[in-house]
Amino acid sequence: MNNAFLSIILHAHLPYVHHPEHDRFFEENWLFEVITECYLPLLRVFDRLHQERVNFRLTLSLSPTLIIMLDDSLLQSRYLRHLHTLLALSEQEIARTKHQPATQKLARLYRRFYQNALRDYQERYQGDLLTAFGRHHQLGHLDLITTAATHGFLPLLNRSETAVHNQIKVGLDTFRGRFGFYPHGFWLPECGYYPGVEAHLANFGINHFFVDSHGLMDASQAPRNGVYAPLDCGNGVLAFARDPHSSKQVWSAQEGYPGDFDYREYYRDIGFDLDLDDLAPYVLNGETRSNTGIKYHRVTGANGDKALYQPQQALAKARLHAQDFVEKRRQQTAALAADMDRPPIVVAPYDAELFGHWWFEGPYWLEQVLRLADHPGDPLKTWTCGDYLKQISHHQTATPSASSWGEHGYCDYWLNASNDWVYPLLFKAEAEMEKLATDLRGLAVTPLQQRALSQAARSLLLAQASDWPFILKSGTHVEYATKRLLDHLARFNYLHDAIRKNRINERYLMALEIIDDVFPDLDFRDYDPGKALMGT
Repeated sequence: MNNAFLSIILHAHLPYVHHPEHDRFFEENWLFEVITECYLPLLRVFDRLHQERVNFRLTLSLSPTLIIMLDDSLLQSRYLRHLHTLLALSEQEIARTKHQPATQKLARLYRRFYQNALRDYQERYQGDLLTAFGRHHQLGHLDLITTAATHGFLPLLNRSETAVHNQIKVGLDTFRGRFGFYPHGFWLPECGYYPGVEAHLANFGINHFFVDSHGLMDASQAPRNGVYAPLDCGNGVLAFARDPHSSKQVWSAQEGYPGDFDYREYYRDIGFDLDLDDLAPYVLNGETRSNTGIKYHRVTGANGDKALYQPQQALAKARLHAQDFVEKRRQQTAALAADMDRPPIVVAPYDAELFGHWWFEGPYWLEQVLRLADHPGDPLKTWTCGDYLKQISHHQTATPSASSWGEHGYCDYWLNASNDWVYPLLFKAEAEMEKLATDLRGLAVTPLQQRALSQAARSLLLAQASDWPFILKSGTHVEYATKRLLDHLARFNYLHDAIRKNRINERYLMALEIIDDVFPDLDFRDYDPGKALMGT
């Protein structure tokens, strides 16, 4: 019987949120929450599986902005402060619930959870989660890959091929600077593909990327094997497509596992349930309500009618759901293999933050899936898409369809009435950056001009992040996203004008270098189209 493969891809990304100009900043909690609830639990899963000699393979995409933030000493110190705050809050909760034994049991669970996070972060990983992920790459468990520099949405940036080139180049250079190698796989931000982007990927030695299902199904030629084998874009770069069935089982709000009544309810948090007086020492400025991470209820019911969370019951359900997921993949691939001339590969990509942050039991579910898939004699194995390409060398050639994941599947979420005003500003700034680089071609620049030019390019890259249009559409944190976008553009415009007039304020430039401390090896000359489009 032919083997069949399950390729799980976890994409870990956050926008660059770094505010040394403030002692505390609310949006930095985005990073702190996912470290505690997602990245540390996933590392524990990988550690346990390795210690117990479970054979597993999966792909982990780490975005360049996330890599930079996880390595930032200021954010590392603020994360420790965040954990100590949560520990103090959990202690208060244990005292507050002394006459509610069932709730107090959950409060003690959270205290253990935060104690474990503090211990592991400081002692097991020494504050260095990237090295811990890198170790599992070296052990052969993870295929580490990356994405564009600031997760720029490439189908809408491709008005300038130089913009696309630099998003890819700076992203890959950042990854290599931290891990010491270039990856062979690449995560297109938001799975956003347009015909031609594969030429940029080929220039950097990338041999595969991922699209949503319809990206392959609507290709220039009908895919003979559907979404269960990749297409060669014609230049040796392969497009793998998301399997809709495995995605629906995990992502669907109506049918997906995380919506089961036994799982912890994400949207019910003591940050909104308790009196503000009880929360004041633990929330920003003592008066802004927000999620704390302490949640006592499960998904049951609606309109606030929620039963108390039962951890053991939730874990038992996660085991059942893992068994269901693996069994369905076995049945699915057995049926596929009968009609294919090669082993089918089921590609299952997810946002990493689903596992633990949005779906508290998600890391445990993933651990059970990986254990079950290592069953001796089972034709279904976990592999990466890179592994698949090493075994299968001949592929159908066709051009995928322009596409993305998200609402409607064709870039709608990133270009609509809520955010269409963004793109003319980005296009104008990109054109001005390219004109600067072109005008300075072959000319000597002073060290101060070099710094200002590189910082202008950093501001441009940060403005191009797909996160800001996404937030504008989703309606959450709109004020912050708008401010970040306009701030980055304002910084770019200031630097552009200062460079043009040769009136660079070094003190102000230094402040921008501290605030937007990204991509230290960036070279403004890469924005010269004549250089950029010649290759790497």
